[in-house]
Amino acid sequence: MWRSGLNSRSTTTAQALKEKKWDALVIGGGHNGLTAAAYLARGGLSVAVLERRHVIGGAAVTEEIIPGFKFSRCSYLQSLLRPSVIRELELKRHGLKLLKPTATTFTPCLDGRYLLLGHDDERNYLEISKFSKYDADAFPRYENQLYKFCKLMDFVLDSQAPETLHWDSSFTYWMRDKLEKSVFWARCLRHIMVLGQKDMVNFMDLLLSPTSKVLNKWFESDILKAVLAGDAIVGSMASIHTPGSGYVLLHHVMGETDGDRNVWSHVEGGMGSVSTAISNAAIEAGASIMTNAELMIGNSGTIEGVLLADGTRVCSSIVLSNATPHRTFLGLVPRDALPEDFLRAIEKSDYNSGTTKINVAVDKLPWFHCCGSNNTEAGPQHTATIHICSESMDNIGSACQDARNGLPSKRPVMEMTIPSSLDKTISPPGKHVVSLFTQYTPYKPSDGSWENPTYREAYAKRCFSLIDEYAPGFSSSIIGYDMLTPPDLEREFGLTGGNIFHGATGLDSLFFMRPAKGWSGYRTPVRGLYLCGSGTHPGGGVMAAPGRNAARIALRDFKKHHSW
Repeated sequence: MWRSGLNSRSTTTAQALKEKKWDALVIGGGHNGLTAAAYLARGGLSVAVLERRHVIGGAAVTEEIIPGFKFSRCSYLQSLLRPSVIRELELKRHGLKLLKPTATTFTPCLDGRYLLLGHDDERNYLEISKFSKYDADAFPRYENQLYKFCKLMDFVLDSQAPETLHWDSSFTYWMRDKLEKSVFWARCLRHIMVLGQKDMVNFMDLLLSPTSKVLNKWFESDILKAVLAGDAIVGSMASIHTPGSGYVLLHHVMGETDGDRNVWSHVEGGMGSVSTAISNAAIEAGASIMTNAELMIGNSGTIEGVLLADGTRVCSSIVLSNATPHRTFLGLVPRDALPEDFLRAIEKSDYNSGTTKINVAVDKLPWFHCCGSNNTEAGPQHTATIHICSESMDNIGSACQDARNGLPSKRPVMEMTIPSSLDKTISPPGKHVVSLFTQYTPYKPSDGSWENPTYREAYAKRCFSLIDEYAPGFSSSIIGYDMLTPPDLEREFGLTGGNIFHGATGLDSLFFMRPAKGWSGYRTPVRGLYLCGSGTHPGGGVMAAPGRNAARIALRDFKKHHSW
């Protein structure tokens, strides 16, 4: 199969790496690793990024799997990338271009109806009224309540977790750490006081409740509840009836594009353009990048560098790992360098995933029969996130139950996006790229194996046939496709268990608990080794906050230890 990495960019060689002692090495050239490298280099450190694959970007990558068609192979929409990172690294100057959709969500129904939501409140009211006047009235109130929580969430996302210091520190450093934690909690308390008791109780209710309970309180129409519930299940094996799953409903408003909340945009050139822009900022600041770099970390309790697969030793003062905590501590660091209780916590972490990503090249735009005439031009529905097999909460519940029984969903819940409806750089004229984010698919299905080509093809064809029910002729328009099951995501992208967030995002795996209780502050039991990926606070998604936060901690530690 012909392929090319569109954002492959080695800027150094193994020979050049070993000829100097680096201040910092970053393991993994995903967007968080690149972000950490950019901030460290801007802080004056000599930095090299070592990427295992032939192309940088990790899960935020663009690859040309089928000639002429550029796929965002894993992540597929941008909204969570922190505004502070975009601003501080000047990512727009470095080539980042966001493409806002005309509509936000489109949900076709088999009975010929549909729900199309967008940026116009009056239009949204009319659309929801087709299903429920009560819900049309309630929807603005629901969004306004979520918006009230945004400032508190922004503060938490942009802050480092105020974790206990583990490494030996001077009295001055210890006092500074205590002061910074006090400032964090004071600011947190101020945000809580601004919310007030009523809204804070509502916030806690949202955090602790099942998605289904939250939405049942607000709405009566199944289709609106199902559309909103889709935000809460992305990338997980959690049911909409799982307590605590309501937290992810905040993704409905947490993200933004150019200051506009709840806008999930496409990126010109695919999601790899996010990583390319960050790498441009890192290289401009002086960082070096090496691809095709397999490695392991040394076997002492203190970091001295890394060992490449070819035996080359690369020396550095500190190392930041953008790999998952599981891969870092159970694959790269020798077990005897880690405390037993810490190892047990990492081993028992939840990496379950129900995600299979299918990227499809088609020779024409899908035509949804519920929209009437078959217009060959892209409409608002094509630019939106399209929900397939998601007309009801029962659809989502049944799909999840199939997976809990060990089977791929009979009717998978699918998020379809068509980035080429806005981006003319990723497909030949008249042809299109279709992204299918499908759930639920167990890592080890009980009725077959993802290693079996026939089994894989059967699942893909099931998805395509289901789309045919809403968009007749979709299957016949397919030129080719690329499919990534949970084992594929693990093998090719290093995502343990195929989990796109570097670990579950339940309330027991966030903030102080991420990646393990007592170790949420980016430092690890190995002195000089830091985590900077999505397995740390504040978690997954293409937000770059873990990379930024980890770099700030590592830079501060480095300057403290090298100030003399």
